[in-house]
Amino acid sequence: MAVDLTRCVGCQTCTAACKQKNATPPGVQWRRVVDLEAGEYPNVQRAFVPMGCMHCDDPPCMEVCPSTATGKRSDGIVTIDPDLCIGCAYCAVACPYDARFKVDGIATKCTFCVERIDLGMAAGLKPGIHPEATPACVNSCIAQAMHFGDADDPDSNISRLLAENQHFRMHEELGTGPNIYYLWDKVR
Repeated sequence: MAVDLTRCVGCQTCTAACKQKNATPPGVQWRRVVDLEAGEYPNVQRAFVPMGCMHCDDPPCMEVCPSTATGKRSDGIVTIDPDLCIGCAYCAVACPYDARFKVDGIATKCTFCVERIDLGMAAGLKPGIHPEATPACVNSCIAQAMHFGDADDPDSNISRLLAENQHFRMHEELGTGPNIYYLWDKVR
């Protein structure tokens, strides 16, 4: 996923779309938008940063899961098997992105709307291109700040965005390999 911070207006539509799609209970937001302010009056700047599970290359949540409920698919999506989860919440403690929630005795988190992706791909659709195979948060973004695709495909929309824009990944120094990229300026 890539999020263009120059386009995000902080409207929280992605948060609402995720909440509606996944029927999360009150207080549980798999996708949230952090509102940041920097500077001193009169030179104050604001940035809105959509956050959620980073679907890490090396997810610390998976390493601490004693029941093997947390797994990683071949496409990089980090999942939780609710039938294996024992509700210990070790994964929530290990996650540096505060992206895990314990609900009804099991851990939950953003899944990148994996069912949509799987159903769409089974119908021959491409995630990030066809809305039916793309996460609800991306489809709902009124500012077209959120993008989804295959970063390993050099011809994908995500690869093009990363090549054209300066970007960073949240807490990359931790070595988790987060897979949400934040775009903040054009490459000069």
